Amino acid sequence: MSEHKEMKRISTSVIMEMKNSGEKITMLTAYDYSMATILDQAGIEIILVGDSAANVFAGHSTTLPITLDQMIYHASSVVRAVKRAMVIVDLPFGSYQGSSSKGLESAIRIMKESGAHGVKLEGGAEIQETVEKIVSAGIPVVGHLGLTPQSVNQFGGFGVRAKSESEAHTLKNNVHILQEAGCFAVVLEKIPAKLAADLSNHSRIPLIGIGAGMGCDGQVLVVNDMLGLTENFKPKFLRQYLNLHGEIKGAVQQYISDVKDNTFPNTDEQY
Repeated sequence: MSEHKEMKRISTSVIMEMKNSGEKITMLTAYDYSMATILDQAGIEIILVGDSAANVFAGHSTTLPITLDQMIYHASSVVRAVKRAMVIVDLPFGSYQGSSSKGLESAIRIMKESGAHGVKLEGGAEIQETVEKIVSAGIPVVGHLGLTPQSVNQFGGFGVRAKSESEAHTLKNNVHILQEAGCFAVVLEKIPAKLAADLSNHSRIPLIGIGAGMGCDGQVLVVNDMLGLTENFKPKFLRQYLNLHGEIKGAVQQYISDVKDNTFPNTDEQY
């Protein structure tokens, strides 16, 4: 067993040690107490309370509608479950864009009210000052580049980013900017694998991929997608480890049948 797994709590220094030793970092999303308990017990290093809760919990088509109060609610539920993993919380759309002071205020609220261990925000050069302010307050920050879902309307969709030379150059600069601003890690979403591997090889901080190939320092997926809870969502980068949608639907149908047939509850299941 590696040394970090015997530690009481995963910290930024443990994540950096993993980068330096070449050990891959694992991250999954969670939004509630029950799921977070399972992920923590399984040994995941980082739990991301993602603004993807807007999609998988609330049924929105984008991440834009979720509020800071709602993110704090989900984060608080996750933090109460976790004994070992690091809990990182997305700053939602509108809670930091255009104002570094507002971003700091939002990050402080998340830390104070949820007990989380750090925050994640999307963007590069345009959020440099915000990252610096949040880090200077002692709050760990994860960046997010490539496909940034909060900018979906600007991009015009959820396609692969940084395929052109100019966009790849901008992305490289933004990784450097976020690193120098104090981010301890950056998520790279839906960019060419070769570019992601090159960036990971040349960055001091861990780069965690989603749809960015095997060359990253770690991987992240939305847990509902990975477990097959989300029906009809199977992008190229997703490996579905279970089909919980089918399993749960089947169990519910069996329950309905048992109740209607008067075989549940039986004599052993009553007082």
